[in-house]
Amino acid sequence: MKLALWLAVAASILFADEKPMFNGKNLDGWEAIGDGQWTAMADGVLLGQRISDLRKMLVRGGPFTTPAQFKGWVDTQSWLYTRRNDFGEFDLHLEYWTKTTGNSGVSIRDSSRAKWAIVTPPDYTRTPSKIGYEIQINNRYPDPHPSGSIYGFVDAPKDAQHDDDWNAMDISSRNEQITVKLNARVVAEHAGDPQRPKTGPIGLQMHDQFSIVMFRNIRIREIGR
Repeated sequence: MKLALWLAVAASILFADEKPMFNGKNLDGWEAIGDGQWTAMADGVLLGQRISDLRKMLVRGGPFTTPAQFKGWVDTQSWLYTRRNDFGEFDLHLEYWTKTTGNSGVSIRDSSRAKWAIVTPPDYTRTPSKIGYEIQINNRYPDPHPSGSIYGFVDAPKDAQHDDDWNAMDISSRNEQITVKLNARVVAEHAGDPQRPKTGPIGLQMHDQFSIVMFRNIRIREIGR
């Protein structure tokens, strides 16, 4: 009994400074960027999807006259960003799900707020992974970077994710290092680029026009606040 009480006290201390980032009811504190639809569902899950009517977009005689036009539309991203732009050192926890061939991500320290990712076609030299950092989410999408990778810096192992199911991601942001855990396993660590920002907003990605992604239990513990 004493051990159980001690463990309960220890847990309460450990999570005492954690705060929810998504209230499970609406998008207070967040800003949708681009043409995605983000919905707070009745069970407290955050759902991201696109609203284009594919029956009209993909028919013969539709709006695309060249393959380049079609690809530019498909690749256009949408994001959900915190309204705050000053997250620096923190521990972020979230759980995610995306469909088979789904692609998403979590951005940190992106001072551009995805400005060049939501244009058609995206400017891949200035997307959030090039200005700040993107932690990859990938459910068998044809991209070489597995979930948990610090995009463009270090790749996570391929076997850390539960495909087609919910996964827990923990991102530790420190001035000297970024650490990613996937399902309680450390999968990526990197000191980061000294030329990139140390602070910025936090963002959730819908990668392309066929993306569907869900998040839940989004909470943060800020260091020194």
